[in-house]
Amino acid sequence: MKKFLLTAAFLVAFSSSAFAGGILTNTNQSVTFLRMLARDGAIGIDGVYSNPAGVAFLDPGFHISLNWQSAWQTRTITTTNPLFALGVNNNGAVTKTFEGKARAPFIPSIQAAYNTDKWSFQFGFAVSGGGGKCEFDDGLGSFEGAVAQIAYALKPFGVTGYDMTSMLQGDQFYFGFTLGAAYKVTDNLSVYGGLRALYGTASYKAKIENIQVHEGTKLVSLGDLLDGINASYAQLKQMYEKYGDAIGPENVAKYRALEAAMPQIEKLEVYRNGVNLQSDQTGFGIAPIIGIDYKTGKFNFAAKYEFRTHMGMKNKSTLTEAIAVEAANQFLDGTTVREDSPALLTLGAEYSILPNLRVDAGYHYFYDKQSAKYGNKQDLLKGGTNEYLGGIEYDATDKLTVSGGFQITKYGLSDEYMNDISFVVNSWTFGLGAKYKFNDKIALNVAYFQTNYGDYNTAAVQGVQNSFTRTNYVVGAGVDFTF
Repeated sequence: MKKFLLTAAFLVAFSSSAFAGGILTNTNQSVTFLRMLARDGAIGIDGVYSNPAGVAFLDPGFHISLNWQSAWQTRTITTTNPLFALGVNNNGAVTKTFEGKARAPFIPSIQAAYNTDKWSFQFGFAVSGGGGKCEFDDGLGSFEGAVAQIAYALKPFGVTGYDMTSMLQGDQFYFGFTLGAAYKVTDNLSVYGGLRALYGTASYKAKIENIQVHEGTKLVSLGDLLDGINASYAQLKQMYEKYGDAIGPENVAKYRALEAAMPQIEKLEVYRNGVNLQSDQTGFGIAPIIGIDYKTGKFNFAAKYEFRTHMGMKNKSTLTEAIAVEAANQFLDGTTVREDSPALLTLGAEYSILPNLRVDAGYHYFYDKQSAKYGNKQDLLKGGTNEYLGGIEYDATDKLTVSGGFQITKYGLSDEYMNDISFVVNSWTFGLGAKYKFNDKIALNVAYFQTNYGDYNTAAVQGVQNSFTRTNYVVGAGVDFTF
């Protein structure tokens, strides 16, 4: 019973954290990135994000890139829990799959620069994290596991099963605004300095409703069962206080058993009407960015470092009082908790094999373990995130350019860090697409981008085990202007 209460409290603590605590920084901030990926050492207007120092080498004048992306995602958790066998609709199965679907139909971004002979003044806007809504129509394994624990705890009262309905919805947007300037120190070397401002907003809803328990041959609501137990206890207590042991050994034993159980029964009262939790969060942070670009012969080399963004997320939620389980208090109404965006180092190189054929390579490192989270959750990671990128771009004609690329992402995950509310898994991504120049001033970019995820299987703890995976598909179109 004690284990159940901790599990249920943990549920309340984390049911509003879907997608807020996962390791996610959107690097797909332009359609040019979608069609090639390895842009860290390339020179283009998309470099306002990927290689800002290199933008200084564009021709003098205004350069603007307007981008639109649309993404479809799924998040799938397969949970094994021996208590699922008590579910009246589970047919004795102990393994269930829970799928969340996310749709982000409009993810915009803007990169803009005004270049002089030596200077490049730049502005960028993008959805730097999140970007859509995810819905788990049937809730999560941790939700059902909590209700299964209720049924298990009530077995002494004739309960043999459970039924329920649940759901989870979450949406998160981190809007990033960048201002900076690059300077050409020589014809081959440029440097950059800027600031990034992040505004985060998130909203989460979680419900567990219609909790029923199987008693005898029928399903009854949890509330009705608790009413019955309370009534029996009150009646036996009254009889015992009036007549003592004269009520008979059987009734005395029943009274003593109920008396011992009542403290735990009283703790179940909070679940009489299920769980209905809503939390809204907002936060703001600013961090500097520095970069460098160097050209020599057929090579171009670049590096960028984004400092950690100190983020405080302020809560507006239905949790208005601190409770005994500390993890829940990160969503206490009116409080502000840490949710930093990690520092990022990028390295890139481009080599022009021919005047119309270029190959690129890149490397990203996210300092996740140095990015503070509530309760120092970052300490549960084994390390930061490593990304390895490659791409190729070919000018098929004076007007048409085709390209493709890949990215491999490796996280420093641990079983302790992973949970079904928010998770990431290692992946590899490919993108392909084309750019078409209508004239010297207008070009169209189109791309398709797909991420293929592995599976992360946690070790079983007291029979409970999770397997995590995801899918991600993105299409995009953008227009570049030069004038």
